[in-house]
Amino acid sequence: MTDIARKTPVIEGLTPDQIPFDDILAQQRPTIFRGMARDWPLVQAGLTSPRAAMDYLLEHDRGERFVGYTGGPEIRGRFGYDEGVTRLNFQTERTPLRAFLDRIEQGLELVDGPSLYIGSSDIDAYLPGLRAENDLGLDLVALGDETPLASIWIGNRTIAAAHYDMSNNIACCVVGRRRFTLFPPDQIDNLYPGPLDPTPGGQAVSMVDFDAPDFERFPRFRDALAAAQVADLEPGDVLVYPALWWHQVEALDPFNVLINYWWNAAPAFMDTPMTTLLHGLLSLRDRPDFEKQAWKRLFDYYVFGPADRAGAHLPEDARGDLGPMDDRKARRLRANLLNRLNR
Repeated sequence: MTDIARKTPVIEGLTPDQIPFDDILAQQRPTIFRGMARDWPLVQAGLTSPRAAMDYLLEHDRGERFVGYTGGPEIRGRFGYDEGVTRLNFQTERTPLRAFLDRIEQGLELVDGPSLYIGSSDIDAYLPGLRAENDLGLDLVALGDETPLASIWIGNRTIAAAHYDMSNNIACCVVGRRRFTLFPPDQIDNLYPGPLDPTPGGQAVSMVDFDAPDFERFPRFRDALAAAQVADLEPGDVLVYPALWWHQVEALDPFNVLINYWWNAAPAFMDTPMTTLLHGLLSLRDRPDFEKQAWKRLFDYYVFGPADRAGAHLPEDARGDLGPMDDRKARRLRANLLNRLNR
Protein backbone atom coordinates (compact mmCIF):
# COMPACT_ATOMS: atom_id res chain seq x y z
CA MET A 1 0.00 0.00 0.00
CA THR A 2 1.12 3.55 -0.65
CA ASP A 3 3.02 4.82 2.39
CA ILE A 4 0.96 6.92 4.78
CA ALA A 5 3.12 9.41 6.65
CA ARG A 6 0.49 10.41 9.18
CA LYS A 7 0.78 8.37 12.36
CA THR A 8 -1.84 7.99 15.07
CA PRO A 9 -0.92 9.95 18.22
CA VAL A 10 0.74 7.87 20.95
CA ILE A 11 0.49 8.42 24.72
CA GLU A 12 2.58 6.47 27.23
CA GLY A 13 2.38 6.00 30.98
CA LEU A 14 -1.39 6.25 31.52
CA THR A 15 -3.64 3.79 33.31
CA PRO A 16 -7.09 2.86 31.91
CA ASP A 17 -8.90 5.21 34.31
CA GLN A 18 -6.91 8.10 32.81
CA ILE A 19 -8.02 7.58 29.18
CA PRO A 20 -9.56 10.91 28.04
CA PHE A 21 -12.59 9.38 26.31
CA ASP A 22 -14.52 12.64 26.07
CA ASP A 23 -11.62 14.41 24.35
CA ILE A 24 -11.01 11.55 21.91
CA LEU A 25 -14.67 11.53 20.83
CA ALA A 26 -15.16 15.31 20.80
CA GLN A 27 -11.97 15.94 18.83
CA GLN A 28 -12.38 12.82 16.67
CA ARG A 29 -8.81 11.86 17.45
CA PRO A 30 -7.88 8.15 17.49
CA THR A 31 -5.15 7.59 20.07
CA ILE A 32 -2.71 4.78 20.94
CA PHE A 33 -1.97 4.10 24.61
CA ARG A 34 1.38 2.38 24.49
CA GLY A 35 1.80 -0.67 26.72
CA MET A 36 -1.42 -0.16 28.69
CA ALA A 37 -2.21 -3.91 28.64
CA ARG A 38 1.38 -5.17 28.64
CA ASP A 39 1.07 -6.85 32.04
CA TRP A 40 -1.87 -9.05 31.05
CA PRO A 41 -1.02 -12.76 31.43
CA LEU A 42 -2.25 -13.46 27.88
CA VAL A 43 0.07 -10.77 26.51
CA GLN A 44 2.99 -12.30 28.40
CA ALA A 45 2.09 -15.79 27.19
CA GLY A 46 2.04 -14.55 23.59
CA LEU A 47 5.47 -12.99 24.01
CA THR A 48 6.71 -16.43 25.08
CA SER A 49 5.33 -18.30 22.07
CA PRO A 50 2.15 -18.79 20.03
CA ARG A 51 1.72 -22.19 21.69
CA ALA A 52 1.86 -20.66 25.16
CA ALA A 53 -0.86 -18.18 24.20
CA MET A 54 -3.01 -20.94 22.71
CA ASP A 55 -2.66 -23.04 25.88
CA TYR A 56 -3.65 -20.05 27.99
CA LEU A 57 -6.80 -19.55 25.92
CA LEU A 58 -7.67 -23.24 26.15
CA GLU A 59 -7.48 -23.08 29.95
CA HIS A 60 -10.61 -20.90 29.80
CA ASP A 61 -12.41 -22.73 26.99
CA ARG A 62 -15.85 -23.96 28.06
CA GLY A 63 -16.31 -26.08 24.94
CA GLU A 64 -18.66 -23.77 23.05
CA ARG A 65 -18.35 -23.82 19.27
CA PHE A 66 -16.96 -20.57 17.92
CA VAL A 67 -17.79 -19.12 14.51
CA GLY A 68 -14.69 -19.67 12.40
CA TYR A 69 -13.89 -18.10 9.04
CA THR A 70 -11.65 -19.80 6.46
CA GLY A 71 -10.38 -18.36 3.20
CA GLY A 72 -8.18 -20.03 0.62
CA PRO A 73 -4.59 -18.94 -0.06
CA GLU A 74 -5.79 -16.95 -3.08
CA ILE A 75 -7.50 -14.30 -0.90
CA ARG A 76 -4.09 -13.44 0.63
CA GLY A 77 -5.69 -12.97 4.04
CA ARG A 78 -8.19 -10.33 2.87
CA PHE A 79 -11.74 -11.30 3.79
CA GLY A 80 -14.28 -9.64 1.51
CA TYR A 81 -16.16 -10.31 -1.73
CA ASP A 82 -15.57 -12.63 -4.63
CA GLU A 83 -14.87 -11.30 -8.11
CA GLY A 84 -18.56 -10.89 -8.88
CA VAL A 85 -19.21 -9.02 -5.61
CA THR A 86 -22.36 -11.09 -5.05
CA ARG A 87 -20.77 -13.63 -2.72
CA LEU A 88 -18.15 -13.63 0.00
CA ASN A 89 -14.68 -15.07 -0.59
CA PHE A 90 -14.56 -17.27 2.52
CA GLN A 91 -16.47 -20.01 4.32
CA THR A 92 -18.05 -19.95 7.77
CA GLU A 93 -18.33 -22.87 10.16
CA ARG A 94 -19.00 -23.66 13.80
CA THR A 95 -15.80 -25.00 15.31
CA PRO A 96 -14.35 -26.03 18.68
CA LEU A 97 -11.62 -23.64 19.75
CA ARG A 98 -9.02 -26.41 20.15
CA ALA A 99 -9.54 -27.69 16.60
CA PHE A 100 -9.27 -24.18 15.16
CA LEU A 101 -6.11 -23.38 17.11
CA ASP A 102 -4.60 -26.67 15.94
CA ARG A 103 -5.20 -25.61 12.33
CA ILE A 104 -3.51 -22.28 12.97
CA GLU A 105 -0.55 -23.95 14.70
CA GLN A 106 -0.07 -26.40 11.85
CA GLY A 107 0.25 -23.49 9.43
CA LEU A 108 2.50 -21.19 11.48
CA GLU A 109 5.43 -21.72 9.11
CA LEU A 110 3.40 -21.65 5.89
CA VAL A 111 3.74 -18.64 3.61
CA ASP A 112 0.75 -19.41 1.39
CA GLY A 113 -1.59 -21.26 3.74
CA PRO A 114 -5.30 -20.69 4.32
CA SER A 115 -6.54 -17.58 6.13
CA LEU A 116 -8.15 -18.42 9.47
CA TYR A 117 -9.85 -16.27 12.06
CA ILE A 118 -12.48 -16.24 14.76
CA GLY A 119 -14.15 -12.85 14.94
CA SER A 120 -16.05 -10.85 17.54
CA SER A 121 -16.83 -13.57 20.07
CA ASP A 122 -18.22 -12.58 23.48
CA ILE A 123 -15.38 -13.29 25.91
CA ASP A 124 -17.55 -13.99 28.93
CA ALA A 125 -19.77 -16.42 27.01
CA TYR A 126 -17.00 -18.35 25.29
CA LEU A 127 -14.00 -17.97 27.62
CA PRO A 128 -15.35 -17.47 31.13
CA GLY A 129 -12.78 -16.27 33.62
CA LEU A 130 -10.41 -14.84 31.03
CA ARG A 131 -11.30 -11.25 31.89
CA ALA A 132 -10.58 -11.82 35.56
CA GLU A 133 -6.89 -11.61 34.63
CA ASN A 134 -7.02 -9.75 31.30
CA ASP A 135 -9.23 -6.67 31.48
CA LEU A 136 -8.87 -2.90 31.47
CA GLY A 137 -11.30 -2.46 34.37
CA LEU A 138 -12.99 0.44 32.63
CA ASP A 139 -14.80 3.17 34.56
CA LEU A 140 -18.42 2.97 33.37
CA VAL A 141 -19.02 6.63 34.25
CA ALA A 142 -16.37 7.56 31.66
CA LEU A 143 -18.30 5.51 29.09
CA GLY A 144 -21.65 7.18 29.76
CA ASP A 145 -22.68 4.49 32.27
CA GLU A 146 -23.00 1.97 29.45
CA THR A 147 -21.44 -1.47 29.95
CA PRO A 148 -19.15 -2.16 26.96
CA LEU A 149 -19.33 -5.36 24.95
CA ALA A 150 -16.02 -7.22 25.32
CA SER A 151 -15.09 -9.44 22.35
CA ILE A 152 -12.11 -11.52 21.29
CA TRP A 153 -10.61 -11.99 17.80
CA ILE A 154 -8.24 -14.89 17.07
CA GLY A 155 -6.46 -15.82 13.85
CA ASN A 156 -3.38 -15.98 11.67
CA ARG A 157 -2.22 -13.34 9.17
CA THR A 158 -5.57 -11.87 8.13
CA ILE A 159 -6.95 -8.57 6.89
CA ALA A 160 -10.32 -7.16 7.84
CA ALA A 161 -11.04 -4.91 4.85
CA ALA A 162 -11.80 -1.28 5.67
CA HIS A 163 -15.23 -0.86 7.28
CA TYR A 164 -16.89 1.18 9.99
CA ASP A 165 -18.59 0.19 13.24
CA MET A 166 -21.53 1.92 14.85
CA SER A 167 -19.85 1.88 18.27
CA ASN A 168 -16.78 3.53 19.73
CA ASN A 169 -13.92 1.07 20.03
CA ILE A 170 -11.16 0.24 22.50
CA ALA A 171 -8.90 -2.25 20.70
CA CYS A 172 -6.30 -4.11 22.77
CA CYS A 173 -3.51 -5.76 20.80
CA VAL A 174 -2.87 -8.87 22.89
CA VAL A 175 -0.90 -11.43 20.85
CA GLY A 176 1.02 -10.53 17.70
CA ARG A 177 1.28 -7.15 16.02
CA ARG A 178 -1.60 -5.28 14.35
CA ARG A 179 -1.87 -2.39 11.96
CA PHE A 180 -4.99 -0.23 11.81
CA THR A 181 -5.38 2.10 8.84
CA LEU A 182 -7.96 4.68 9.88
CA PHE A 183 -10.09 7.11 7.88
CA PRO A 184 -12.49 9.77 9.18
CA PRO A 185 -16.19 9.26 8.36
CA ASP A 186 -16.15 11.92 5.62
CA GLN A 187 -13.97 9.64 3.46
CA ILE A 188 -16.79 7.18 2.69
CA ASP A 189 -17.10 8.40 -0.90
CA ASN A 190 -13.37 7.86 -1.46
CA LEU A 191 -13.33 4.32 -0.06
CA TYR A 192 -15.81 2.80 -2.53
CA PRO A 193 -17.94 0.67 -0.17
CA GLY A 194 -19.27 -2.67 -1.37
CA PRO A 195 -22.92 -3.75 -1.31
CA LEU A 196 -25.04 -3.67 1.84
CA ASP A 197 -25.77 -7.36 1.32
CA PRO A 198 -23.88 -9.61 1.57
CA THR A 199 -21.26 -8.25 3.95
CA PRO A 200 -18.27 -10.00 5.53
CA GLY A 201 -19.26 -9.10 9.09
CA GLY A 202 -22.43 -7.03 9.09
CA GLN A 203 -20.99 -3.87 7.54
CA ALA A 204 -20.11 -2.97 3.97
CA VAL A 205 -16.36 -3.00 3.36
CA SER A 206 -14.16 -1.06 0.98
CA MET A 207 -13.76 -2.54 -2.48
CA VAL A 208 -10.17 -1.27 -2.66
CA ASP A 209 -7.34 -3.74 -2.11
CA PHE A 210 -4.99 -1.56 -0.07
CA ASP A 211 -1.96 -3.70 -0.98
CA ALA A 212 -2.54 -3.21 -4.71
CA PRO A 213 -4.95 -0.30 -5.20
CA ASP A 214 -6.41 0.03 -8.69
CA PHE A 215 -6.36 3.81 -9.07
CA GLU A 216 -7.93 3.68 -12.52
CA ARG A 217 -11.00 1.96 -11.08
CA PHE A 218 -10.91 3.77 -7.72
CA PRO A 219 -9.26 7.15 -8.43
CA ARG A 220 -10.63 8.92 -5.34
CA PHE A 221 -8.82 6.45 -3.10
CA ARG A 222 -5.79 8.75 -3.42
CA ASP A 223 -7.80 11.36 -1.51
CA ALA A 224 -8.68 8.78 1.14
CA LEU A 225 -4.99 7.96 1.59
CA ALA A 226 -4.22 11.66 2.05
CA ALA A 227 -6.69 11.72 4.96
CA ALA A 228 -5.63 8.38 6.47
CA GLN A 229 -3.58 7.62 9.52
CA VAL A 230 -1.82 4.43 10.58
CA ALA A 231 -1.74 2.87 14.03
CA ASP A 232 0.97 0.22 14.42
CA LEU A 233 0.34 -1.78 17.58
CA GLU A 234 2.67 -4.03 19.56
CA PRO A 235 1.39 -6.59 22.08
CA GLY A 236 0.00 -4.70 25.06
CA ASP A 237 -0.88 -1.53 23.13
CA VAL A 238 -4.42 -0.11 23.26
CA LEU A 239 -6.05 1.92 20.48
CA VAL A 240 -9.15 4.04 21.10
CA TYR A 241 -11.09 5.47 18.17
CA PRO A 242 -14.58 6.91 17.62
CA ALA A 243 -17.61 5.26 16.05
CA LEU A 244 -18.04 5.46 12.26
CA TRP A 245 -14.32 5.81 11.56
CA TRP A 246 -13.38 3.49 8.73
CA HIS A 247 -10.56 1.09 9.59
CA GLN A 248 -8.68 -1.72 7.91
CA VAL A 249 -7.16 -4.13 10.42
CA GLU A 250 -4.13 -6.26 9.52
CA ALA A 251 -2.91 -9.07 11.76
CA LEU A 252 0.79 -9.15 11.00
CA ASP A 253 2.09 -12.29 12.72
CA PRO A 254 1.44 -16.03 12.31
CA PHE A 255 -0.78 -16.00 15.44
CA ASN A 256 -2.74 -13.00 16.64
CA VAL A 257 -5.29 -12.20 19.34
CA LEU A 258 -7.14 -8.93 19.85
CA ILE A 259 -9.61 -8.05 22.62
CA ASN A 260 -11.87 -5.08 22.09
CA TYR A 261 -14.56 -3.17 23.93
CA TRP A 262 -17.46 -1.53 22.04
CA TRP A 263 -19.58 1.14 23.65
CA ASN A 264 -22.06 3.90 22.82
CA ALA A 265 -22.97 6.64 25.23
CA ALA A 266 -26.63 6.43 24.18
CA PRO A 267 -29.72 5.24 26.06
CA ALA A 268 -30.72 1.63 25.47
CA PHE A 269 -34.12 2.66 24.07
CA MET A 270 -32.54 4.37 21.06
CA ASP A 271 -32.67 2.43 17.78
CA THR A 272 -29.66 1.97 15.54
CA PRO A 273 -29.37 4.77 12.95
CA MET A 274 -28.82 2.05 10.31
CA THR A 275 -32.58 1.43 10.50
CA THR A 276 -33.11 5.06 9.51
CA LEU A 277 -30.58 4.80 6.68
CA LEU A 278 -32.24 1.69 5.23
CA HIS A 279 -35.64 3.31 5.40
CA GLY A 280 -34.14 6.38 3.75
CA LEU A 281 -33.16 4.21 0.79
CA LEU A 282 -36.75 3.05 0.61
CA SER A 283 -38.45 6.40 1.08
CA LEU A 284 -36.09 9.18 -0.04
CA ARG A 285 -33.19 8.20 -2.29
CA ASP A 286 -35.05 7.92 -5.62
CA ARG A 287 -37.26 10.99 -5.23
CA PRO A 288 -36.63 14.05 -7.41
CA ASP A 289 -33.65 16.08 -6.28
CA PHE A 290 -35.73 19.13 -5.35
CA GLU A 291 -37.77 16.96 -3.00
CA LYS A 292 -34.66 15.42 -1.45
CA GLN A 293 -33.22 18.88 -0.78
CA ALA A 294 -36.44 19.92 0.94
CA TRP A 295 -36.41 16.76 3.06
CA LYS A 296 -32.77 17.43 3.91
CA ARG A 297 -33.87 20.76 5.37
CA LEU A 298 -36.53 19.01 7.42
CA PHE A 299 -34.03 16.47 8.72
CA ASP A 300 -31.59 19.27 9.59
CA TYR A 301 -34.35 20.98 11.55
CA TYR A 302 -35.81 17.98 13.35
CA VAL A 303 -32.86 15.57 13.63
CA PHE A 304 -29.39 16.98 12.94
CA GLY A 305 -29.77 20.37 14.59
CA PRO A 306 -29.85 21.04 18.34
CA ALA A 307 -32.03 18.42 20.01
CA ASP A 308 -34.30 20.99 21.66
CA ARG A 309 -34.71 23.39 18.71
CA ALA A 310 -37.85 21.97 17.07
CA GLY A 311 -39.86 22.05 20.28
CA ALA A 312 -38.38 25.08 21.98
CA HIS A 313 -41.21 27.46 20.96
CA LEU A 314 -43.98 25.08 22.08
CA PRO A 315 -45.46 24.73 25.55
CA GLU A 316 -43.71 21.89 27.36
CA ASP A 317 -46.81 19.71 27.61
CA ALA A 318 -47.45 20.15 23.87
CA ARG A 319 -44.02 19.01 22.62
CA GLY A 320 -44.79 15.28 22.41
CA ASP A 321 -42.11 13.51 20.37
CA LEU A 322 -40.29 16.83 19.95
CA GLY A 323 -39.48 16.84 23.65
CA PRO A 324 -36.70 14.82 25.29
CA MET A 325 -36.94 11.14 24.38
CA ASP A 326 -37.43 8.51 27.06
CA ASP A 327 -38.32 4.83 27.15
CA ARG A 328 -42.08 5.43 27.12
CA LYS A 329 -41.94 7.84 24.18
CA ALA A 330 -39.56 5.52 22.32
CA ARG A 331 -42.00 2.60 22.62
CA ARG A 332 -44.89 4.74 21.41
CA LEU A 333 -42.90 6.14 18.50
CA ARG A 334 -41.71 2.66 17.52
CA ALA A 335 -45.30 1.38 17.53
CA ASN A 336 -46.35 4.31 15.32
CA LEU A 337 -43.53 3.53 12.87
CA LEU A 338 -44.46 -0.16 12.74
CA ASN A 339 -48.06 0.75 11.93
CA ARG A 340 -46.87 2.99 9.09
CA LEU A 341 -44.47 0.36 7.72
CA ASN A 342 -47.15 -2.35 7.83
CA ARG A 343 -49.71 -0.31 5.92
